[in-house]
Amino acid sequence: MKSYKEMTREELLQEKAVLESRVEDFRKLGLSLDMTRGKPSSVQLDLSNDLYDGAKTAAFKNKAGNDVRNYGMPYGIPEARELFADWLGVKVDNIYVGNGSSLNLMFDHLMRAMVFGEHDSEKPWSQIEGRKWLCPVPGYDRHFKVTETLGFELIAVPLTEDGPDMDIVEELVKDPKVLGIWNVPCYTNPDGYVYSEETCRRLASMKTGAKDFRIFWDNAYSVHHLYDEPEKQGKLPEILSLCEKAGNPSRVYEFASTSKITFAGAGISCLAANKENFDWAMKIINVQTIGANKVNQLAHLTFLPDMDAIRSHMSRHAAILRPKFEAALEILSSELDGTGAVTWHKPMGGYFISVFVYPGTAKNVVALCKELGVALTPAGSTYPYGKDPDDSNIRLAPSFPVVEDIRKAVEVLAVCAKLSAVNKILEA
Repeated sequence: MKSYKEMTREELLQEKAVLESRVEDFRKLGLSLDMTRGKPSSVQLDLSNDLYDGAKTAAFKNKAGNDVRNYGMPYGIPEARELFADWLGVKVDNIYVGNGSSLNLMFDHLMRAMVFGEHDSEKPWSQIEGRKWLCPVPGYDRHFKVTETLGFELIAVPLTEDGPDMDIVEELVKDPKVLGIWNVPCYTNPDGYVYSEETCRRLASMKTGAKDFRIFWDNAYSVHHLYDEPEKQGKLPEILSLCEKAGNPSRVYEFASTSKITFAGAGISCLAANKENFDWAMKIINVQTIGANKVNQLAHLTFLPDMDAIRSHMSRHAAILRPKFEAALEILSSELDGTGAVTWHKPMGGYFISVFVYPGTAKNVVALCKELGVALTPAGSTYPYGKDPDDSNIRLAPSFPVVEDIRKAVEVLAVCAKLSAVNKILEA
């Protein structure tokens, strides 16, 4: 078929009539479908229903015989630290194990920097007027909300298939009031890109105006592959080592969790940092808490004792998720190929599909889908302050619904996107 931009006005009006008829057919169905957030389905959560059996069998003691129900081991059970160290490719001494949410660890650490600064700061970050934070876009709305809430000016940086546009980043970080950058390096939220080695090296080695500049490296999806041979497998370099080799050993904090591996509301998480950052953070964490939930750590260790167990477990997740992603991508392709109105990237892992509808129509598409009973993530949510300058990006979350509902929801989205594009072109 012709792309919409190549169609005559008469052809566009004919296409509009067909699409409006389909919209009315959808309206009659009384749909109630939710594609708003990337949360595991009940079937995925069921994979971990035996999570807590092992802790009781182990008499609530770790390998060294320590009673995890009691005080002690403030940085986490040694075996839990070893597991995360193996997972991220860092030294055990670099790892602190926390409770279920890595987002909580990120927020807490930013709060520490606001109150106390970093170990190499001249003053607490709260005393820096006009402080700024870089946000690769499209990106994770909860990341952006954290730094917005703490009073940072959020600066959007375009995300490419290799990671943030480093030419722009390297220029922006010359400003001493730019204190950090968010990163989801493996299967970015929502595009599903994997950072290139060059991007990682440039992030580690770039010259920054702020000597206490920090990278927040949210490695949320590093084992969340959809296929046996994940995109760029093994090519994402270990970021702490990169920063150290580049002469910037304190530049990065890395985070990970089991939130989408076991139970989303009851996982374990970690913070990885070099010695100076680690010691600085622990000095304050040791005042804040006697320790995280070690009973839950032991439960996870008996259920997933090593990386082989994690990989095996994640292959079962992939078997559930893969048909859902493929169903969504199939509908996008069958409905939208050739129209020139919508683009998207096929992710090889992670939890989302990023769809770019015709510029200036994303809000209208989401609103029309809602009228038809399909709830989508609000347009603009993948940008700082919820403002997508092109009004184009929509994040799809196909993990929770069943395949049949995904197919119908994406069909509705595609038709609404086409109708909105046709109307926009006709208005021009």
